[in-house]
Amino acid sequence: MRAKLTHKILAPPGHLKATLAMPPDHATDPGPSCERTAAAQPTVELQAPDISGWRHGNTGVDHVHLFDSGRPGPTVMLQALTHGNEICGALALGYLFGQAVRPLRGRLILAFANVAAYARFDPADPHPSRCVDEDLNRVWADEELFGSRDSVELRRARELQPFVDAADLLLDIHSMSEPCRPLMVCGRSEKNAAYAVALGVPGDLLIDTGHPAGLRMVERGGFADPASPKRALLIECGQHWERCAESVAIDTALRFLALTGVVDASWVASRLRSTPLAGQRLVRVTEAVVARSPDFHFLVPMVGLGVVPLAGTPIARDGDHVWRAPYDDTVLVMPSLSHLLPGNTQARLGRFEDTTRLVAGPVIG
Repeated sequence: MRAKLTHKILAPPGHLKATLAMPPDHATDPGPSCERTAAAQPTVELQAPDISGWRHGNTGVDHVHLFDSGRPGPTVMLQALTHGNEICGALALGYLFGQAVRPLRGRLILAFANVAAYARFDPADPHPSRCVDEDLNRVWADEELFGSRDSVELRRARELQPFVDAADLLLDIHSMSEPCRPLMVCGRSEKNAAYAVALGVPGDLLIDTGHPAGLRMVERGGFADPASPKRALLIECGQHWERCAESVAIDTALRFLALTGVVDASWVASRLRSTPLAGQRLVRVTEAVVARSPDFHFLVPMVGLGVVPLAGTPIARDGDHVWRAPYDDTVLVMPSLSHLLPGNTQARLGRFEDTTRLVAGPVIG
């Protein structure tokens, strides 16, 4: 059980001081932990793998591999490197290739996404390689994919789109700019959150409001349709370059493959590095904190999944505009200044719920 961490809010004069609490993780997890305080400066503990050996697959699209069992079953897709500096996903796919993973039924797609951005990764300056022209995870609406606009990321998304649309079950492997324990982003869909409960990891699940800047891959088409049996999850494995993020990525990928039924459960069990959690909880986001100018700054410590106890507490300021905690025990989700731009979501605000009321709906696999 993790200890409770409490931080003082840096409130401007005239405001009452309060505390920002990092609640204990209620789920027992003897495996690797990616929780650190925001004061810790992230260091690059992971070595970016050479993925050139997986460039030429069998699909006609570079860095995309498809394995077909020849037996009925779902089409399952695992994607890494949606952002070029989130290298834990590349390590997880490399692990699966090294283990010669093959589906027993259905089809399995393994894809390295933003390889152009990844080629620019420099451990001495790792943030700029997130993308080349724009965020690959904001271009998945039809009007973007099939429109006239052009960018490096749009070209790559157009190559990946047939595989994404063919997938019944999808796992997109990410990591976070700031230290935080792992978090499963379920888009805006309760059915995806219910699938994360069936997966059993990580301890914290997120249903949010989407991104004002554009549609994410896990929200595309049937993934967001409550009536569709398709499911998509986005795992945030911890801080980008912490060593534990690799273990979280591999374990989550293995558990996802077992849950879909495309690989044998005993094959997965022999390779897992941690035991199942005792329980999970849901963060339901009610609003996004979107920067209006480069002057945006936080008024509380940037502690991922930290809790602002009192409604009305100032959380962030941008010029004359102040974001305040909308209710008691407001959860601060993925706060970051690493990619501060007007229009970018710098944090989300939500509240903890239990998972018993989630609606699962029909499912493939």
